[in-house]
Amino acid sequence: MNMAELQAAPQQAAAKPALLDAVREIADGPLRAAAEAIDRGAYPRELLQRLGAGGAYAAHLGPGSQAGDYASAIRAMTEVSRVCGASGFMVWCQQVCGLYLQQSGNAALTGGVLSAHAAGTRLGGTGMSNPMKTYAGIETMLLRATPVDGGYRVNGTLPWVSNLGPDHYAGVLAAVDVADGLPAREIMFLLRCDAAGVELRPCPSFSAMEGTNTWAVRCRDVFIGADALMADPARPFIGRIRGAFVLLQCGFGLGVAQGAIDSMWRVEPQLGHVNRFLEDRPDDLQAELDALTARINALAADPFSTEREHLIDVLDARAHASELALRAAQSALLHAGARGYLLSSDVQRRVRESHFVAIVTPAIKHLRKEIARLSAAEMPA
Repeated sequence: MNMAELQAAPQQAAAKPALLDAVREIADGPLRAAAEAIDRGAYPRELLQRLGAGGAYAAHLGPGSQAGDYASAIRAMTEVSRVCGASGFMVWCQQVCGLYLQQSGNAALTGGVLSAHAAGTRLGGTGMSNPMKTYAGIETMLLRATPVDGGYRVNGTLPWVSNLGPDHYAGVLAAVDVADGLPAREIMFLLRCDAAGVELRPCPSFSAMEGTNTWAVRCRDVFIGADALMADPARPFIGRIRGAFVLLQCGFGLGVAQGAIDSMWRVEPQLGHVNRFLEDRPDDLQAELDALTARINALAADPFSTEREHLIDVLDARAHASELALRAAQSALLHAGARGYLLSSDVQRRVRESHFVAIVTPAIKHLRKEIARLSAAEMPA
């Protein structure tokens, strides 16, 4: 896929059902068969690349730095997450890394690198959990960048970065060591896992999402040149993309919730006579999910808006997706009964996936903290 084809892809995906047809064919076929193995640690590289070939990573990338069809990108992620939450999360990692590349304005990243990424021939992730928490006053920056001739030397360790491997990369951010009296700043850049000084270290085992290829990334004097820079300084860049960053992730929660509702309907013929006494019945949850999906689609029409009200709405929609995924997954377990308590059950897997939806950056508490901060800024003194 060359750059001209990439720029045309979002309009084609929005105008035709080919994107969702391609995603559903993969999700309902080979991905469904592999979901349990992925949950336990199998990395679905081939399936992720097939999703890229079907257009799942290009829909939101418009011409130049313009937004493409974010609603279709979110829908593609939803369809994957409906079957396998781990794979849906990796779709988000790939999509948001494509966002970084596109918005960088760096010709070294927006040409062949972006085209290969959008097509899924190259895979990558995002190491922005720590920076996002740092900007919210929750953590401190873990990567440090020292200016040197021609670029920077980066040191430090990021503890949790997903969708990585020896030939992968991630968009990350580091605080710049500046002289006394100069304003603090950060740089954002593409960190290649095969670069000199980069080491991938195993993380402790998770209760779910083991197949996401999540690693601790250690940097020892890693050189970052101009060809890898996405933003310098980084804060204006983050301010411009943060709404799109959060908005894209909504597809993960929507999909996990939809998968849970689907499983509730599957047991209805056998257990509906007793399940009717439970709260959060599938028809009620589906109505709430459909309304939330419509709300997110409306927000997706303007993903780069920096208006305070818009950002509050995006954060609230993302929190709602997390909370709905939790409720739907728990209700699905109650509807399934003992069969949903088996470790091999997709219901049990989805309960664990919903927990990740709720705690992955931005977690529910992070979202609510930011909503409170932004809302307070609107209130008169």
